[in-house]
Amino acid sequence: MANINPSITTRNTDKLVEPTGNIYETVVILSKRARQISTGLKEELNSKLAEFASTVDNLEEIFENREQIEISKFYERMPKPTLLAIDEFMEDKVMFRKPEEDIEE
Repeated sequence: MANINPSITTRNTDKLVEPTGNIYETVVILSKRARQISTGLKEELNSKLAEFASTVDNLEEIFENREQIEISKFYERMPKPTLLAIDEFMEDKVMFRKPEEDIEE
């Protein structure tokens, strides 16, 4: 994940279409994978922030807030789930199949 450039880059659509043969199928696959990644990251972030949940106000809360801010900043600096999905797709790390192929078998 650390090697992915978080900024916008131009993509060759011909290379994106190669595995599926259809740009719309590629977009659907990428969007579903990005949603999976996003959900996983959100659950991970929420579990880390849940450790700081407290109903008591005290002086330690100031220090905990700093830790919460650092955790949040880490996740904000990460590449977006869409970029991660595209990178995985281009490296053939995303498995997909067509429902029509399942029916024929």
